[in-house]
Amino acid sequence: MGRLDNKVAIITGGASGIGESMADLFAQEGAIVIAADINEAALEKVSQKQNINGMKLNVASDEDWAALAKEVNERFGKIDILVNNAGISSEKPYDQINIEDWQKMLSINGFGPFAGMKHVAPYMAAQKKGSIINISSYTALIGQGLNHYSASKGAVRALSKAAATTFGRQGVRVNALFPGIIETPMTQALSTSKDLLDRLVQATPLQRLGLPIDIAQAALFLASDESSYITGSEIVIDGGYSAQ
Repeated sequence: MGRLDNKVAIITGGASGIGESMADLFAQEGAIVIAADINEAALEKVSQKQNINGMKLNVASDEDWAALAKEVNERFGKIDILVNNAGISSEKPYDQINIEDWQKMLSINGFGPFAGMKHVAPYMAAQKKGSIINISSYTALIGQGLNHYSASKGAVRALSKAAATTFGRQGVRVNALFPGIIETPMTQALSTSKDLLDRLVQATPLQRLGLPIDIAQAALFLASDESSYITGSEIVIDGGYSAQ
């Protein structure tokens, strides 16, 4: 028996990086996985895996979200799990950030999870059960990163708390994960600087960077019935960096 047998899960950004790791793990644990992503080439590749269905989604589009939620519910009969994982990052210094940078970042990293909950939670509420997992960042917890990325992840933190209280009485749980620096395609640029990489590892109590599976395992717990009395929680997965 898998930990997610007979469950239907939507994972945004599910065709690469952390999202793909989650999709693989959830499928192994018995879920039917919808890997929702904007990257068509990656979607084609991930769709070849067993129990994973690639579907195109622009998370910043209200219309895309409405259509996806409706299609998944009609095709599979329910939606049990939503992981709002899709996002972008930036290392642009604060004095170079303009309004266009801000709006793009917040539309994807902030509005994306909000729209996902807006359109998926009602289907969960109708069945009186569901688990939503939002991916924030350790930068939402500490004084690091005076930029639009940290602002967007702070928004995810606040929205997760509000959604937990809004949907809890309808049987829908909402929790947030706070990854540190994880080895994914989005953070590969760090590998070009061995000195920077070494400093990051040395500054982390567990003395390594995170792996996608580290986030996927935590998401699996929150998606499963093992966490049935957990909502509004925050799990930090950063090797102890933010505890210092």
